[in-house]
Amino acid sequence: MSEMSALERLEKQLALIVEIDQLKAVLRRTRVKSDDGRLENSAEHSWQVALMALLLEEHANEPVDIAKVVKMLLLHDVIEIDAGDTFIYDLEAAKLQPEKELKAAKRIFGILPEDQRDVLMSLWLEFEAGETPEARYGKALDRMLPMLLNYHSEGQSWKEYGVRYDQALNINGKIEKGSSLLWEKVQMMLTHAVEQGWLKK
Repeated sequence: MSEMSALERLEKQLALIVEIDQLKAVLRRTRVKSDDGRLENSAEHSWQVALMALLLEEHANEPVDIAKVVKMLLLHDVIEIDAGDTFIYDLEAAKLQPEKELKAAKRIFGILPEDQRDVLMSLWLEFEAGETPEARYGKALDRMLPMLLNYHSEGQSWKEYGVRYDQALNINGKIEKGSSLLWEKVQMMLTHAVEQGWLKK
């Protein structure tokens, strides 16, 4: 590789690094426990769920390539720069989500050199399909983390948006595909949330 082509490659890689800085401005519905209870952003979520994957690997239903899981989790929400964050309980918005997110993935990963673009796009598509052990485990964590934080803030977004127990149970049921133990824990938390009045029955 010539010095010029190496520099051109670096320029494309740095362009993506600068582009993904925008993820810090994409707000989610979950509030952080510290400060004044501000809304978390998607960059913070991606970091936290990736760390969660490392810490809870032993609870995956199947052996996983943890480095691959972490890569998926760090990449999966980058598309929210263009597509925004869709509230998990907004079923109408969810219908439009796949098309918007695919378009965003093509544009954002397309900033990179072709070989890296193809690798990241492949990882993103694998995560979205949710059919490999890594994708199932990663999606379980991605689904569990907002619920966990919500539970530890006494049902903040459940109360704010009028979420019911049956909705939370149905939406979070996919966790079981990645970890039956985490799903068992989630069901315990949801039951307790109803008892505390944080979640409507």
